[in-house]
Amino acid sequence: MQLDDLVGEHVLSGVDFMKRKENTWGEHFEDCEVVNFVLDGVTYTAIQDPSDGYRSSMKEIMVSDTQISNSFPEQRVIATMRPNSQYYDNEILDLTDAVTGKVVLSVGTENTDDYYPYWVADFDPKNMAINADR
Repeated sequence: MQLDDLVGEHVLSGVDFMKRKENTWGEHFEDCEVVNFVLDGVTYTAIQDPSDGYRSSMKEIMVSDTQISNSFPEQRVIATMRPNSQYYDNEILDLTDAVTGKVVLSVGTENTDDYYPYWVADFDPKNMAINADR
């Protein structure tokens, strides 16, 4: 599965982060950050590839059966691929709240065309409509 498979309008109802050991090469296991999120009732898991300590990226995204500990009422979001900037090529999915117009969740890899790409996994719940008056 690719990030751009998720482009479109969805409902977001849960996001949480965890660390887990991933086989990065051979039989070498490292702690990797994992973000789980629920769109339209389906849980997606994006996993970090820590590379070598200086570089990192998104290793993969997949449908999973991971139980989400941080759930909330459904929020309408628009999923888009972040455009490249003057300085960075991106492969980042941004989930923007359909009411507030603010980015709630970003996941992927920034600076993909450079020697030092980096993993992006940012959740900003204050940008959701249900938290707008808080």
